Amino acid sequence: MKNYLKSYIGTKDFYKRMLTILVPIIIQNAITNFVGMLDNIMVGRIGTEQMSGVAISNQLIFVYNLCIFGAVSGAGIFTAQFYGSGDEKGIRDTMRFKLLITLFLGALFTATFGIFGEPLVGIYLKGEGTKEALAATSMYALKYMDVMLLGLIPFALVQVYAGTLRECGETLIPMHAGLIAVGTNLVLNYVLIYGKFGAPVLGVVGAALATVISRYVELLIVVIYAHLHTKRFSFIKGLYRRLFIPWNLAWNITKTGFPLLINETMWAAGISLMVQSFSLRGLDVVGGMNIANTVGNVFNAVYISMGSATAIIVGQELGAGKLDTVRGTVKQIMAFGVLGSAIMGGLLALTSPYFPLIYNTTDSVRHLATGFICCSAICAPLNSITNMSYFTIRSGGKTFITFLFDSVFVWCVNVPVAYLLSVYSPVAIIPLVLIVYSLEAIKGVIGIALIKKGVWINNIVSQY
Repeated sequence: MKNYLKSYIGTKDFYKRMLTILVPIIIQNAITNFVGMLDNIMVGRIGTEQMSGVAISNQLIFVYNLCIFGAVSGAGIFTAQFYGSGDEKGIRDTMRFKLLITLFLGALFTATFGIFGEPLVGIYLKGEGTKEALAATSMYALKYMDVMLLGLIPFALVQVYAGTLRECGETLIPMHAGLIAVGTNLVLNYVLIYGKFGAPVLGVVGAALATVISRYVELLIVVIYAHLHTKRFSFIKGLYRRLFIPWNLAWNITKTGFPLLINETMWAAGISLMVQSFSLRGLDVVGGMNIANTVGNVFNAVYISMGSATAIIVGQELGAGKLDTVRGTVKQIMAFGVLGSAIMGGLLALTSPYFPLIYNTTDSVRHLATGFICCSAICAPLNSITNMSYFTIRSGGKTFITFLFDSVFVWCVNVPVAYLLSVYSPVAIIPLVLIVYSLEAIKGVIGIALIKKGVWINNIVSQY
């Protein structure tokens, strides 16, 4: 038993390596989410309709963000393994692939949201609420969306550059760029939302403008830094000289990455539909869910960042051919991640009654937000297990398995249960949300079983 427990504890070198990668990602995610929370609070201080409108638009943009994440992550599996094997040309080719696919997706989503924005927003406005409140919420959502469209492509390009740098072991530069961007966002939010220092009072439009400007700032930083340090990031040399990618590599990235792209998009759409099911219980649920998700993201930065660190560490070990020891590495990563998320979940639960008080909203919305925050806190360790399981399986290129494990589970389990309970059951909304969130336990058991089976232990770049 003692030896069994020891297998979950790493060496000093292991923790040093993991923390070197993990801490900058946690700092960036935590500060980004914290500023996102302040942004949300600033909008929430204007009124409930404004806050709910922004929340609905962000729920749709969330689908785009995850689609981009899936697109770059598919190629990123190869990038991490090429870096592990020391193949500079392979890194350059995978980065070119990321650029082409994200530019296409950015243009596609910009057109889709621009043309079909109103009916998409309307999906979330079918619950209880006065006609005036629903109309105002829709108006604010569309105003916010129109401006946010200008930032979709810059967001995608940031993911290409920052993701590639991280996969090559450089986590500090993306962190610094992210911190400067969120600082810019915070200052501009204050100035543009409330009309400070002579600026006009722009409300939700100001919030969107601040976000878009901050994305351009982040993009400029990572692009300029990477191209000024080609000695260190030699794969940047000749990146745009031609956009040709070897056919066999492009095909294998597509074959491996397409399920990941579809998975991330379908998973995000499933989560959005799940939230839409909750919203059938009334407009107050939209406001409460928005507050809870915003606050929860700050505390959940640990387990979310653990997923990124898992992908980098496991991908590099697989690329370096360390197939015999990587299983033990994953056990130690998961033990650390679950412990960290349990601690953060406890802190989240303790502070749950206080954050909703900051918002200029109704007592009903505050009560719901507190309950939803507690639901997230309780399920934080479960989310940590499923998140790290997903990234572990993905690191070995088993993206079809991750597709079944992730988005198929959401669509076949979470979405139907959320809808059926919301529409046909007398269960109150807070325990209903807890039931749906707790379904992650089933997914966690499946994830652990897949990791133990070792289906993910695979070097996918040795042939290049």
